[in-house]
Amino acid sequence: MPKVLFTVQYDVLADKKAEFVSAIKELKSLIHAEGLESYSVYEIKGKSNGFAEVYSFSSLESYENFDDAEDERINVLISKIESLKVHSTTKYSTLIEL
Repeated sequence: MPKVLFTVQYDVLADKKAEFVSAIKELKSLIHAEGLESYSVYEIKGKSNGFAEVYSFSSLESYENFDDAEDERINVLISKIESLKVHSTTKYSTLIEL
C-alpha cells in the first residue's frame, strides 16, 4: 500500500505567531489516529510567518478515513489556529507514494 503525505501551507498573522506556536504545540500532543504515522509542523525557511503542517499516513485508506475533528479540544484548537491565519493563504497538497 502506498503511503500518503498531506500538507497544509499557510501564513500566520505576524502579531499572532506566539499564540499560534502555543496552539500548535498543544494540538501536536493531542492529534492521534489509526494509520497516522506522524504529524509535524514546520516554519518555511525564508518566508516570514509561513508554516506547513505535514501529516504522514501509512496508507491511502488511512488518509481517506482520517478525521482530525473527533475530539472537542482538537476542534477548539483548529478553530483558534484558523483565526490566526492570514486570509486566503492556505494551500493543500496530497502526495501519494509510488
